[in-house]
Amino acid sequence: IYFLIYTLICVIITKGDFMKKINFRNDYCGIAHKDILQALIENENNSYVGYGLDEQSELAKKLIQKELKNENVDVHFIPGGTLTNKVLISHILRPYEAVISADSGHINVHETGTIEQSGHKILTAPNNNGKINGSDIISIYNSHTDEHMVKPKMVYISNPTEFGTIYTKEELTEISNICKKLDLYLYMDGARLGCALTSHKNDLVMSDLSNLVDAFYIGGTKNGLLLGEALVVINEELKPFMRHSVKRFGGMYAKGFINGIQFKTLFENNLFYNIAKKQNDLAMILYNKMCLLGIKFLMEQETNQIFPVFKNETVDKLKDYFLFEIWERKEEETVIRFVTNYLLNEDDVNNAIEIIKNII
Repeated sequence: IYFLIYTLICVIITKGDFMKKINFRNDYCGIAHKDILQALIENENNSYVGYGLDEQSELAKKLIQKELKNENVDVHFIPGGTLTNKVLISHILRPYEAVISADSGHINVHETGTIEQSGHKILTAPNNNGKINGSDIISIYNSHTDEHMVKPKMVYISNPTEFGTIYTKEELTEISNICKKLDLYLYMDGARLGCALTSHKNDLVMSDLSNLVDAFYIGGTKNGLLLGEALVVINEELKPFMRHSVKRFGGMYAKGFINGIQFKTLFENNLFYNIAKKQNDLAMILYNKMCLLGIKFLMEQETNQIFPVFKNETVDKLKDYFLFEIWERKEEETVIRFVTNYLLNEDDVNNAIEIIKNII
């Protein structure tokens, strides 16, 4: 009897592994890239001072400064993206000042009122495939005229956007010039910055950001790290007492050297770009092969997020084989989001195509 029970359990486990779903839900589904894990293991017997004041964190900061070709930028390592946005925006804005964002912006849609909780209003403009237009920034600024209204003081963008689209150098330069003219700070959410900079449509390099934005962050959580983002502050007037704000909002953790080790590894030997490029390349293969099947998309693929459109009954069948997010459900059709991650390979993509082909 015990043997039969054991055999049955083994069969169930084996079947479960065989039917394991392909994960297109997000790009932070793994613990960490193998090179990151190896770096942490190699340092397991070392001891460090805390709160990001260790030698590993200093080396990581120098590598980021080198990548930016700017030794004067300040770098602060913070556990996650929402917290990074809250720290930076709260640190910069006075109580009566507001931030301008596309209506699809992460701070407006997916951060549970974090910015509002810190006392700052988000002024939204209609998005254009996730992006904000310069004319909308000007319009919002001009419509807030006196002390009876909040004062716009910052523009928030993300690159890539929530739709996986990227800002070209021309678009970012236009927004930057408008912000400088109107005396607005420009802040870039870089949760997937690696994917933006390795996109086949990109014409920006990291060092361009030194001249175009006041602050931004380099996403690690969605680019192979265990956790962590690198907040980069460029504008001199925003630098003082930033560590106070990081601490105040719970972003300064004792074992800061963990992020130091991770970001040092990430910016050695192009790992930051290699991970992101792999994710983009897999998304491109998936997108192109789905196009050949006649599948429609909400928009063209630019980074590692793609948005195919299926009949509702097809989406229900896809759930048996894939993990993904519902983006927009309509009466007869549904837009879903597939996100490629560094744990996937081309075989996974080809298997996905065969499954989708059989279903449709």
